[in-house]
Amino acid sequence: MDLLAYSLAALMGMVLGTLGGGGSILTVPILVYVVGYDPKAAIGMSLAVVGVTSAVGAIGHRRRGNVRLGRAAIFAASGVVGTLAGTRLATLVTGTVQLTLFAVVMLLAAGFMLRGSRAPAGAAAGGAAPTPPPRPFLLTATDGLVIGMLTGLVGVGGGFLIVPALVLLGRLPMHHAVGTSLAVIAINALTGFVGYLDQITVDWGFMLGFTACAVAGILAGSRLAGRLPAPTLRRAFAIFLLLTGSFMLYRNRAVFLPHPAERSVS
Repeated sequence: MDLLAYSLAALMGMVLGTLGGGGSILTVPILVYVVGYDPKAAIGMSLAVVGVTSAVGAIGHRRRGNVRLGRAAIFAASGVVGTLAGTRLATLVTGTVQLTLFAVVMLLAAGFMLRGSRAPAGAAAGGAAPTPPPRPFLLTATDGLVIGMLTGLVGVGGGFLIVPALVLLGRLPMHHAVGTSLAVIAINALTGFVGYLDQITVDWGFMLGFTACAVAGILAGSRLAGRLPAPTLRRAFAIFLLLTGSFMLYRNRAVFLPHPAERSVS
């Protein structure tokens, strides 16, 4: 089982390095449904895995000039506040509710990625096609705050939201958006992990091995990022998200059903 989990960790790293997002969306289901961790522990540990993996990927992208530090700073500063708030909200809900919210976020992510895959090729590749003006500072900070809250509450790094925002609204080329997204994810996710330490028991040995495999994957994915057609990758990943999100909603469908006592009364 560990071998399968470690192989999937490497795959997750490749996806994260190639698309700049999707790390937590893959890691949480792996830890819950493949390894068998409790949902809260899986969400907490996934933040550490994705945080370290994203940091390694961001360093590689930074060396190639693909990280816009100014944009990353705006997202990260507001994101840290949102992430800490999200981890406190997580104490108020059950793990099943968190997984259900996670599945809903996955389906929303699929929609964002499908929309991104239909974006003009010039925008995705950094071409000279007409683009909207840069997103105002206040709106960018708000984006970071909301994404940070999602990070803390359901364990998503937010790259699937950050990348489209940077490409379609921030006028960044795709490879710059990927690198910048990884920097923001690293800060948000590691902040979220710290916020979970008082809620979960961490399996440090397994988590370190899983993280090492994910890091190997992101190093490979970062090299592939500039060579593969991003719209095609996003479309394929969106289909995967639709299937996985639907499966998770089905597995946690009890959230939407009335309590047995309520059914007996009705």
